[in-house]
Amino acid sequence: MCLLDCVETWDEQQILCRAVSHRNADNPLRAKGRLSSICGIEYAAQAMAVHGALLSPHGSTIAKTGYLVSVRSTKIHAARLDDIPADLLVIAACITRNENNILYQFSVSAAGQLLLDGRAAVVLDADSLIKGTAP
Repeated sequence: MCLLDCVETWDEQQILCRAVSHRNADNPLRAKGRLSSICGIEYAAQAMAVHGALLSPHGSTIAKTGYLVSVRSTKIHAARLDDIPADLLVIAACITRNENNILYQFSVSAAGQLLLDGRAAVVLDADSLIKGTAP
């Protein structure tokens, strides 16, 4: 399930993506015909995943698998996304990172209106952490 339509800009610290899928009647996150604003977290998580893939070392064929392990300080500023006529702009900005953990600040907005924002923690290569083989 890909909710994002394009990457507008990115650098080592952040990514800005655009999405129009919130208006689609067949959006897989809709429930009872509506798309709750809380689903914006999935849009942000996908932006983080794309950012991670773009930051993979040049020539690498496989990006590290990341797991969204916590979402904090999330503020919802709109009840729904499906009734927003403008494209969604999704920003994920890296606050801090190390070899196995990344903390992002994220926001979802449309036409200059903030719809939701918060922070998310991502763990990379969780299998090696569980097995005790992390680098």
